[in-house]
Amino acid sequence: MKILLCFGTRPEAIKMAPLYHELQKSDFLVKVCVTAQHREMLDQVLDFFEIVPNYDLNLMQANQTLNSLSAKILFKIDEVLIKEKPDLVFVHGDTTTSTMVALAAFNLGIKVGHIEAGLRTYNKHAPFPEEMNRQITGRLADLHFTPTPSATLNLLNEGINKNIIFQTGNTIIDALLFAVNKIKDKNYSHPEIDELKEVLKVDKKIILVTGHRRENFGEGFQNICEALLTISQREDVIIIYPVHLNPNVKDIVYELLSNNENIHLIKPVSYPAFVWLMQQSFLIVSDSGGIQEEAPSLGKPVLVTRTVSERPEGVIVGFSTLVGTDKSKIITTIDSFLDNFKGFKSLDSPYGKGNSSNQIVDCIKSEFL
Repeated sequence: MKILLCFGTRPEAIKMAPLYHELQKSDFLVKVCVTAQHREMLDQVLDFFEIVPNYDLNLMQANQTLNSLSAKILFKIDEVLIKEKPDLVFVHGDTTTSTMVALAAFNLGIKVGHIEAGLRTYNKHAPFPEEMNRQITGRLADLHFTPTPSATLNLLNEGINKNIIFQTGNTIIDALLFAVNKIKDKNYSHPEIDELKEVLKVDKKIILVTGHRRENFGEGFQNICEALLTISQREDVIIIYPVHLNPNVKDIVYELLSNNENIHLIKPVSYPAFVWLMQQSFLIVSDSGGIQEEAPSLGKPVLVTRTVSERPEGVIVGFSTLVGTDKSKIITTIDSFLDNFKGFKSLDSPYGKGNSSNQIVDCIKSEFL
């Protein structure tokens, strides 16, 4: 049986990497195609997880529109699918790559497996364009691998046949545990981690910040930055912010947060370096979905700079707190955690135990072999 894994961004690569290696151990012919919707960040992950793509469409261009990217993916993946004729195509989550590859496979009568299926906010503008991407991919998929009971319920409520839904947990936990073990190996070294150890050689509580969501461009990021400026006045904290390369993020962050001794603005870091940063942090401020999934396994609280999350499990049990981009709410919530948080009573993550890839492979074997 031939399986083609398709992905284009760093988060997709992280979550597909453990599945790729698990498939390699089994009786499958596995091929990988990357669209390089993200280029440099994608390459770092491929290197860390030792994956060499069979096809690299290399589609990243500066300032490209969603429509132009969508058209290019649909056109270029057609050539790969026609040549390889896979029995099953795996796509992940909610990216433009996932949706366009799923559509191309559907048009050619090729079965689609959707990893991290069923996440929903039911607000097509939040997150944008991810919410519509995942809904469209969900209608095209033949097999749905959901991370949580709520994701499974979403699909059932949408009329998806229960016999093609498999609740497996999230492969991001598989990847995270792999990375944690690799980083702590005494024979492993990484220049970025060595540099970060020097930057963070302080006896302070570390706040790790990330941000990239389109819906926060403009006023949203300005409010977040102003809140961080206020927090940086505390003597017991240091803020480290790997700044996204998108000019809509980078320009305003550097304008407002540069030249502050308690704020370190750095370029985006590699996946192992970021895992190390999460391990060192006291709390995380982010609009990332993946971080909401990873942080519980590390015991780190996340302040989510969004008004709604398609990952409600972490919010319900208290691992994540929705703060939106309300300046005063961000400040008061961060202050409260800094002053009162003593750790979670349990680190039982709602997103899996690190065996999701194995479960997915078992499902495929039962369905096809």
